[in-house]
Amino acid sequence: MKLTVPRRILSGMALIVALFCFTAPAHAVRIKDIASFSGVRDNQLIGYGLVVGLAGTGDKKDSVFTLSSMKNMMDKMGIGINTKALKIKNVASVMVTARMPVSAKPGSRLDVNVASVGDATSLLGGTLLQTALKGVDGKTYCLAQGPLTVGGYSADGAAARSGKNVSTSGIIPGGGIVERGIPFEFNQQDNLTLNLRMADFSTAQQIAERLNAAMGGQYARAIDAASVSVNVPPQYKNNLVPLMASVENLEVTPDVAARVVVDEKTGTVVLGRDVRISRAAVAHGNLQITVQEGEQVSQPGPFSQGQTVVTPQTDINIREERRRLVMVEGATLQELVDGLNAIGATPRDLISILRTLQVSGSLHAELEVI
Repeated sequence: MKLTVPRRILSGMALIVALFCFTAPAHAVRIKDIASFSGVRDNQLIGYGLVVGLAGTGDKKDSVFTLSSMKNMMDKMGIGINTKALKIKNVASVMVTARMPVSAKPGSRLDVNVASVGDATSLLGGTLLQTALKGVDGKTYCLAQGPLTVGGYSADGAAARSGKNVSTSGIIPGGGIVERGIPFEFNQQDNLTLNLRMADFSTAQQIAERLNAAMGGQYARAIDAASVSVNVPPQYKNNLVPLMASVENLEVTPDVAARVVVDEKTGTVVLGRDVRISRAAVAHGNLQITVQEGEQVSQPGPFSQGQTVVTPQTDINIREERRRLVMVEGATLQELVDGLNAIGATPRDLISILRTLQVSGSLHAELEVI
């Protein structure tokens, strides 16, 4: 008995084999680590709620929105109460947020983030009451409720205060239940778009060529520096999961512009792989001037007609580091680091050196200060 396999299945199997067996370049990364696919995204949800059960660390009595929220909730439960009679020190108003994947279906559970919006000092031990989380269209997609997990604590006294991390925010693992799914049919797409996280023309073109070589046809093309369009092959129409599982594991070598990133707040300097420095002579030294103010008391001799006089005294100390010129040139990142280390510069000094090198035209990279 002879078994026959449909040509469509054979072509699909051949494409999958080609996708996995295509030789990857050196120092490569997977496409799914540098790009996202159209339709495969999270949707942000937000809501306003109340956390109860706090040990006196909730909002203060002048928190008008907390008092109003408590009053409205009690009224809906059929409990009529005067606002002045409410004690809200065990209650805190919070904003609740969550990220809902496009594939989430009704009944799925989401992690929920909770953060205080009033003057509560801690949410430790609190429980979030049922809160509706809405999308940008104003529709409710998720309901959240449950006890909070807080990663910090705060304790106050009359003359001291102790705390660790942030105690006014927390999470509820699995505390959100999806009530409405996102109206999106992933498998109905005839065209996919890959969005690069770091825009670069060379990387976009490389991804398009890699996909075409693996799929055996002109299915992909680079639209711009951050987007690659892929036409779905006929054998994968209405069944994109096998195609996505294969494509996202293809490896490419990203190419980015040479860049030096400086964080002046922390003194952190990060140099990219392709940063180069032309030959330059660098000397860097620190000038320190110390001024000390003091007073001397001039005491007259016994039985003299003089008076006690206070005389100011100023001591000035100037110290300048004398460093020789050092030749710096970097054809590779290691050579560049070795040359800069030879100067003996601290990270703070390195920021000034790099800026000066850029002004002189010796630094061949984009200098970005954050």
